[in-house]
Amino acid sequence: MYKVSPDDRPTYWLTRFLILRLLGAIYAIAFLVLINQIIPLIGANGLLPIGIFLHNVGDALGSRGAGFVRLPSLFWFVHSDTSLLATAWIGFVLSCVVIAGYANALLLTVLWFIYMSFVHVGQDWYGYGWEIQLLETGFLAIFICPLLDMRPFPGREPPMPVIGLFRWLTFRIMLGAGLIKIRGDDVWRNGTALYYHFETQPLPGPLSRWFHFLPRMFLKTGVWYNFLAELVAPWFVFWPRLARHIAGAVIVILQIVLILSGNLSFLNWLTIIPALACFDDGFWSRILPRPLVRRAEAAAARSKPSRPMLATAWIVTILIAILSIQPVFNMLSPSQIMNTSFDPLDLVNTYGAFGSVGRERLNVVFEGTMDEVPDDNASWKDYPYKGLPVALDKRPPQIAPYQLRLDWQMWFAAMSSPEEYPWTFNLVSKLLHNDPAIISLFAANPFPDRPPRWIRAVLYRYSFEKAGNPDGRWWNRERVGDTWLPAMSADDPQLTEFLKRAGWSP
Repeated sequence: MYKVSPDDRPTYWLTRFLILRLLGAIYAIAFLVLINQIIPLIGANGLLPIGIFLHNVGDALGSRGAGFVRLPSLFWFVHSDTSLLATAWIGFVLSCVVIAGYANALLLTVLWFIYMSFVHVGQDWYGYGWEIQLLETGFLAIFICPLLDMRPFPGREPPMPVIGLFRWLTFRIMLGAGLIKIRGDDVWRNGTALYYHFETQPLPGPLSRWFHFLPRMFLKTGVWYNFLAELVAPWFVFWPRLARHIAGAVIVILQIVLILSGNLSFLNWLTIIPALACFDDGFWSRILPRPLVRRAEAAAARSKPSRPMLATAWIVTILIAILSIQPVFNMLSPSQIMNTSFDPLDLVNTYGAFGSVGRERLNVVFEGTMDEVPDDNASWKDYPYKGLPVALDKRPPQIAPYQLRLDWQMWFAAMSSPEEYPWTFNLVSKLLHNDPAIISLFAANPFPDRPPRWIRAVLYRYSFEKAGNPDGRWWNRERVGDTWLPAMSADDPQLTEFLKRAGWSP
């Protein structure tokens, strides 16, 4: 059994080891998403070009310097496609170093600032709560390890104030998510939210249909367990060992169920990271391999206290306490806002997810045709997404913790109008030209030889088909209204003029 300190004070050597390894994995996935998608999304010829965004922000704030202060990013200085890709690759390589077991405060600071640089210029594609949650988690991780020592088990003990800050982050993430649900939608309050959630969530996974058709008694029980994890367990993360371990387990189990039931990007994996701070070495020593436990014991035996490291931890704790005032007031407010940052560096934020649950699933499907007349009698071919359902006989894929950012935005867009997502016009234009970068965001190109004559977008209502049906379908669908976007051609004067005004074409 793990040897605790003579005064039975819990230690966190193994906890730090696990926090940093999982954080490195999340960073690596996030940078891999950037490598694969950043050019078609915000590159020079992307759907929302970074150059136009930075120019508009600089003009709105008065100067590029003011823009940097408000949205700190490396890309204020250089934002070519080459620099975007090179920076993403640097982040990915450094993340792999952390996964391998080597991390210190300097390395984690570089990772944190690089990812923040992308988040602050990512526009619609990076407006999700888990982006600022990764930044806050990454910032705290800087202070849990020494400045220079990169060993998996360095010569300095994890500072307890930082362990406490991870628990404070868990408290705010979970309680904020629970409060936004209680305030946001009757289906949470009456326990019926899961009647709809698994079918209407952004990107269903392979098991989502199974969860959707569970007996309603189980689905209602799932809602009550959700509230146990989000409204009750957070209050016990600061308690003595047993209560803290139980609270941490309740929180982690909820995240595992969410991982199995859908594709919520890396959100649930990321939420597990601060919850790990609920568990001390006495807990981990019972479930981790003995060689790893012995390495932690040896590190604890040879460790020496570091007054600068502890002093820095307390300074950061005071800073976080001050910056927490606004997020706490927001969390307690009847008009609570979820997933919002209150400082330029995203150090302390407010969180929440699924404050309301849709009762039906709407999908926008882009369709192309080579016919001369683009009416309903034309031969239209669907552009299949990589994650969102299009074909009725295709099983939802397992995507998470990876994220398909176009698919996520189109889930939101289906509940709105094209005017609220003007980049969809730019998307249509690029499909009309068979732009290879944009085509790469889809699962396939139905017009591989030459671009279609017309593109339109149609709104459909999708619903799960029960398993075992004779046609082998996963989905049913019916068309909603006329078209979400009317048929357009490459030389459509209205489309051309719109793109020019937005700066998306010469």
